[in-house]
Amino acid sequence: MRRIPAVVTTCAATLAFPVPAGLAAAAPASPASPASPAEQSYPVVPYENVKVRQLPKQDSAYLATLIAGQSYTAYCWTHGQTITDHGYTNDIWIGFADGFSSAVYFKGDQYANLPASAQC
Repeated sequence: MRRIPAVVTTCAATLAFPVPAGLAAAAPASPASPASPAEQSYPVVPYENVKVRQLPKQDSAYLATLIAGQSYTAYCWTHGQTITDHGYTNDIWIGFADGFSSAVYFKGDQYANLPASAQC
């Protein structure tokens, strides 16, 4: 597994990971795509290590791992594959600059404390 270094801005880290050549072109189109870093951002904190995926589904390409307890910058949320873990079930995925993680693994409400209006 590859770890993402925490690049701290004011109170959160911004995720940006390289996508291997050819991966982006081969990926199927998705109605949800991560938001632009120029848009509103929100700090999120995973309560356990969580994988970042290219698309909001568990079998999508793995991009990186977010470390439990660290703060990261999220830009939006979207509906994706339903995930059940630790007694929680949710189809909300948090959008980062380059990918998505299931909201099941983040502190806060069903949207990891992103506002309902922050939909991707």
